[in-house]
Amino acid sequence: MYQVPDQHGKLAVVTGANSGTGKEAAKRLAGAGAHVVLAVRTPAKGEQARADILAAHPGAQVEVRRLDLADLTSVRSFADGLVAEGRPLDLLLNNAGVMNVPQRTETADGFELQLGSNFLGPFALTVQLLPLLLAAPAPRVATMSSGTANRARIDFDDLQSTRAYSPTRAYAQSKLADMLMMLHLSDLAADRGWPLLSAGAHPGYTRTNLMTSGPTLNGGRPGLLESVLYKIVPSQGPEQGAEPLLYAATSPDTTPGGYYGPRWAMVGPTKTVPAPRSARDKSVAARLWAEAERLTGAAAPSRVS
Repeated sequence: MYQVPDQHGKLAVVTGANSGTGKEAAKRLAGAGAHVVLAVRTPAKGEQARADILAAHPGAQVEVRRLDLADLTSVRSFADGLVAEGRPLDLLLNNAGVMNVPQRTETADGFELQLGSNFLGPFALTVQLLPLLLAAPAPRVATMSSGTANRARIDFDDLQSTRAYSPTRAYAQSKLADMLMMLHLSDLAADRGWPLLSAGAHPGYTRTNLMTSGPTLNGGRPGLLESVLYKIVPSQGPEQGAEPLLYAATSPDTTPGGYYGPRWAMVGPTKTVPAPRSARDKSVAARLWAEAERLTGAAAPSRVS
């Protein structure tokens, strides 16, 4: 099992920290000494996760704050609250997501739900927290993607899936967008001389409620093929599934733009994995970043004071 290095004195934000890989990552970071903010859509679930973490690590520094990535007003409120406090942010773990929503659904801002929750919300959050990240001595942003991104492409002509909606295609596009964001942020840091390290991860086939909560939205249910695959494809628990993200966020061996996942694709200990060719197209990444700035109204600073 990956041992998280000492994190005493560090402030970490983990999105989707009330369950699954987010809760496990928050627990391990808190156990290593970090002050962890559980950024969750439902505070009551966050408080239960906090209680569970404190039961495992009495005296850990863990707090709950509301964040709905499907609502840019919520993202702004969350970021503004941290910025107002002024404490440098050492770690941002973009973990939260929604998967395979059966019918096209929109966020509070009119975005397709999977693109909005998985990419545009995390993009706005990351950009709005950059002043705090860049105030830390060695900040990191670790972003969770998915193996499904390997089969995706960014459809700029129908980014919001208004003309044609497929639950799996929309999900895969959103996770490829996360990888492109991660790599473009790494390039921005290098170009602008920021001390920030941006890296990514995918959890393989990890048993979390991500697999079931999305397909059941709006009265939907997983299809027969999905239900069968859930039972026969090799899988692992959140304890193992969270490790690539934790590695990206904390390992001394993490490299800028590095991408990490299970050794055997679906399961296993963490190793460096290749990003798909579609994620390495810098022109697509730059175009997507500019489009995300336009859609969210959030823009990265050109300089750091």
